Amino acid sequence: MSFADIENVLGFPIDHSFLKFKKELAEYGWSVGKISMKNQTVAFQKL
Repeated sequence: MSFADIENVLGFPIDHSFLKFKKELAEYGWSVGKISMKNQTVAFQKL
């Protein structure tokens, strides 16, 4: 997902601090794969 797509789902803008909380997604059944700051994308995987 692009950063813009993530922001649309969340309803607020994200920044680099979002990356600090990626481990918490496991509580919701997701893990974060590759993060590309250059392309501003995040790959998520369903656990």
